[in-house]
Amino acid sequence: MNSRSLARALLASVALAVSIVLAGCDTDQVSLATNAKANQPVSPKLIAAMGEKDMDLNSPILIRLFKQEAELEIWKQTRSGQFALLKTYPICRWSGDLGPKVREGDRQAPEGFYSINPSQMNPQSAYYLSFNTGFPNAFDRALGRTGSQLMVHGDCSSRGCYAMTDEQIAEIYSLGRESFFGGQKAFQFQAYPFRMTPVNMAKHRNNPNMAFWKMIKEGYDHFEVTRQEPKVDFCEKKYVFDAAKAPDAKRDPVFDASAKCPAYVIPEDIASAVREKEQRDEAEYSKLVARGTPVARMNTGIDGGMNKVFAAKIPEGSTGLSEGAEGNTLQMLAMSKAPGTIPGTVNPPKPNLEPAASAPQEEPVVAVSAPATNTRVASVQPAEKSGGFFSNIGRKMGFSTADTTATTPPPQATASVTPAPAAPSTASKLKAAVTHLVHRDTPKDKPAVAARPAEPAKPAETKVAATRPALKPSVNDGAGDSGQMAGAAPVVSSNSFDSRFGALK
Repeated sequence: MNSRSLARALLASVALAVSIVLAGCDTDQVSLATNAKANQPVSPKLIAAMGEKDMDLNSPILIRLFKQEAELEIWKQTRSGQFALLKTYPICRWSGDLGPKVREGDRQAPEGFYSINPSQMNPQSAYYLSFNTGFPNAFDRALGRTGSQLMVHGDCSSRGCYAMTDEQIAEIYSLGRESFFGGQKAFQFQAYPFRMTPVNMAKHRNNPNMAFWKMIKEGYDHFEVTRQEPKVDFCEKKYVFDAAKAPDAKRDPVFDASAKCPAYVIPEDIASAVREKEQRDEAEYSKLVARGTPVARMNTGIDGGMNKVFAAKIPEGSTGLSEGAEGNTLQMLAMSKAPGTIPGTVNPPKPNLEPAASAPQEEPVVAVSAPATNTRVASVQPAEKSGGFFSNIGRKMGFSTADTTATTPPPQATASVTPAPAAPSTASKLKAAVTHLVHRDTPKDKPAVAARPAEPAKPAETKVAATRPALKPSVNDGAGDSGQMAGAAPVVSSNSFDSRFGALK
């Protein structure tokens, strides 16, 4: 048994090395059979699941991926020849927005149909393991779309790719490797914005990418009705699925993504099944639109998404584009086990708070409260006339009325929109001066005599302060309360799950 396994591994190494050379891949890549990470065995649990579903370890695979749901599906061919779902993996992180990749640097993860051969498997990836999606395909190139190195990889970090955990990509990689060992020359990778259901199509009916999505939905429908990998061709800058030679043709049609479509037919059994499905979907779609199904908002400024399983494990975690009324779900998932190790470098997508931000809001006018220290009465007194020492003392003690009369506002001041404050009386001035002197002379280790209690906040000021937006959590969440400004909102603790997701409920 051991000798048979060794011979199989050596044979696979030779075959894969030849395929890499023929494909023009980098020569410094180590073949799949001699790389420890890339040669991890398929787990016994997954092998048992294959047995239950009548699948062989080396049978062909097919991958489907959905951005909005943040899920990647592995389909595997059964002994009957049709594909069946083997396992669904939650995606740890993906970049961009719903819609295809258009140009290099737009951070978009690609959408469409791609073919993955052994030369696109990268055992030496900087992100644990990876495979290249093959973007751009012939359709993308015909439209002038650019981009390179768009991968499905580990490390849960994405800048235009689809990122899984290291444990997930190791299992996905092993399934692809075994399918190549079994003779599959390339497996199909289908990437969609969302599951192509009538409900999702109705929600996104106003999206500018809808024409493209309807086109790739044809391939989605071909797979749904046949459970076979659809044959993909391109002509006239569009996708063509399951094209075959016309009955009167002498040779197979030749397709060019930028040229006119050749004569071809779609087998009637496939065409009729797809047509029936499309009619059912269209009828359901029309009902949903007639009932006023809400249109999904465009998520400008939101960089990708993440499955809620992972969002529940990360501080400030958010599912991004797949965000919904799922705060309670995230709380429950926080107690469950994540499917793989989440590195500390994960940058979660921003919470989708666009509806709240879309409403115009006026800047609140906030009254500035007086400082808590005692106010010096002299700072609000009118300027005193020059005079002798005893004269000044007499005015302060109330024995002279000349300055009091002089502080009375002139008659024309009453016409002002904001009336000037009334002049303080002689008694109040004397009382304030005495209070100030007592406070100043009181030793620090003794309580002040007859200290005046702080005035309660005015109702108008309290109402305005309540409209202020809550402060963002401070970086120094552990700091004491002594650093907090008077009247400021309290800083929430960084480990408070409810405070972080409260805005999303």
